[in-house]
Amino acid sequence: MLDAKRVLEAALLCADQPMQMRDLRTLFDEALEEPQLRDYLDEIRGEWAERGLQLTEVASGWRFQSHPDLAHYLEKLHPEKPPRYSRAVLETLAIIAYRQPVTRGDIEEIRGVTVHSQLLRQLEDRGWVETVGHRESVGRPALLATTRQFLDDLGLASLKELPALTAPGSEGEALGQLISGDDAASAELPFTDTGVAQADPAVSPWTENPV
Repeated sequence: MLDAKRVLEAALLCADQPMQMRDLRTLFDEALEEPQLRDYLDEIRGEWAERGLQLTEVASGWRFQSHPDLAHYLEKLHPEKPPRYSRAVLETLAIIAYRQPVTRGDIEEIRGVTVHSQLLRQLEDRGWVETVGHRESVGRPALLATTRQFLDDLGLASLKELPALTAPGSEGEALGQLISGDDAASAELPFTDTGVAQADPAVSPWTENPV
């Protein structure tokens, strides 16, 4: 068998999507168990730690992505501006992320304002929020939760990696800093292995809805 780490590196560098452990085992006809593969992946991650790319585990599997420190340089290859997110979008998304599953009514009670259907539809179209069930109460309102795509886009393996809250009601600030590393009111997506992650242009601009 060829050096397992070389095989893993080649597969991960050529993949256009994160690779799950079952896919990585297929490379070796399942001759390697998951603990062995994870050891190899940890070694590769260490070897690439100081390079331009880094091996990261996200919710959908393992992938190579550009190092965050290089975003300033790489964005010059993509002169178009990535989407910016209004505070209303970040607050709504953050409430769903930190308190899921929640209903639209829960979000409105926490934010103290009406949540427009368009805002929730935009989050669903982006692939970050989905309906996971219905609350057994009057009207059986939909229960909303974040998706695996949400975690992948933020470079997280699980919800446990969301930033800790510094105070009650600080979800929006924490999520905004995670997305942009800067102002929670105007966040941008980080770079991935394919460049700047951008919202689908068919989706309405995120900053149109002020509520």
